[in-house]
Amino acid sequence: MSQKHEHIHPELAAWIARQRVFFVATAPLSADGHINNSPKGGDAFRVLGPLEVVYQDYTGSGAETAAHLRENGRIVILFCAFEGPPKIVRLHGRGTVVTPGHERFHELSSQFPDNPGTRAFVHVAVNRVSDSCGYSVPFFDFRSHRDALDRWAASKGPKELETYRATKNQNSIDGLPAFGSNAP
Repeated sequence: MSQKHEHIHPELAAWIARQRVFFVATAPLSADGHINNSPKGGDAFRVLGPLEVVYQDYTGSGAETAAHLRENGRIVILFCAFEGPPKIVRLHGRGTVVTPGHERFHELSSQFPDNPGTRAFVHVAVNRVSDSCGYSVPFFDFRSHRDALDRWAASKGPKELETYRATKNQNSIDGLPAFGSNAP
């Protein structure tokens, strides 16, 4: 039922591009720390190469993924087929948070539509590609992407978003540095 692949082959990359939602999971090193699993959507994911992917990270209420990646780099991205034949794909790897001051920010931002809420990109060097059956994943009908986050970010403007990130996105819920001056 499960199959490991050497890399993201073109057919798999095309399947990934058709998915409308993906899930990102990370965890701190501490056994007492909180594991994080975040749903993502919109036109926010790209396969850059056979073992390289990136997604657009929007301003949000938390910063767990960034904090965990800065601490240990471990990440898994999961895709599920909610329509068509059943399938689950997992991309395990080492993630890097690419913020506006990073040398690759402009290069990665050119891969995506402009979004006022973009706070970073998460670049992943993939070290394991696998798929499994997904027989128990239910069918869901897609209606549309939500625009609430985009509208919220646009209404804030750059200065208010900067202030929001400075107050809400500095640390993870476990106190690990995520964004800002205290992040490595």
